[in-house]
This record gives sequence, C-alpha cells and structure tokens, in this order.
Amino acid sequence: MNGAQPKDFDAYAHGRPPAVRKRLAEMRETVRNAAPEATETISYGMPALRLDRMLVAFGAFQRHIGFFPGSKAIAAFANEISGYKSAKGSVQFPYDEPLPRELIARMVRFTVTAAVAKSARARGTAARGPAARTTAPRPQRRPT
Repeated sequence: MNGAQPKDFDAYAHGRPPAVRKRLAEMRETVRNAAPEATETISYGMPALRLDRMLVAFGAFQRHIGFFPGSKAIAAFANEISGYKSAKGSVQFPYDEPLPRELIARMVRFTVTAAVAKSARARGTAARGPAARTTAPRPQRRPT
C-alpha cells in the first residue's frame, strides 16, 4: 500500500498477499451476510459497516485479522472469544486458525440490534421534543 487512505474494500485488499486477501474476503462476506442492510465504508483506514452509525470494522495486520465490533459486543461474547487475544472493543483472529464465521456473524447481529435500538431511542426522543417531557421542570435557583 502506498500510504493513501483506501476508498473501498477492493483498494484496501489490493496489494496484500493472496492468503490475506482471501481472509479479508471471507471476513467481508461474513459481516455483510450478517448485516445485509448495512452500508460498506472505510473507517480509520479499514473496511467497516455502517447503519445510521458505525457497526463494525475489520482490518489486516501482520499476524491476524482485527475485528472491531465495539466494547458491548466484546463484553457480551467474552466467554466465546476467550481463546483469542482481545481488548475492550476488539478481537484478533490469527491467520493460522480458521475464521470463526458463525461467532463473527452473531457478534455483528448483536451490534446491529444494539445500533437499531439506540437509533430508535434517539429518534423517539427527538420526535417528542421538549414539549413532551413527563417530569416537571426544575425549579429556578434563587440568587444568594
């Protein structure tokens, strides 16, 4: 890669070794099948899926595919990803092991469900506006 930000998945995968391109394509297919309504994009220089907000991203590294489903998905699937190196919002899938496609798909669907719920809450709050508040306004502070 020449250091320029890739514009799409094909540009991201271009120039990588064949085995890495194959793994990236497998990851792309898995996440797209799990969230067919999502849009592909590039985020932080990596392939990602977006649905009103960022869902997941993934990228090729020297010895692994990094998968970034966010901290809530990592926490929810902590037992299932315990055999992999992980951090607060990511997990690493080594090139020398099969890609756990079903696990990845479930993590993507979890993230989609959370994003849809969050978007619905945000739309509901915005749609009601301040006139629909159910609590009384706070009393004004008296000058001291």
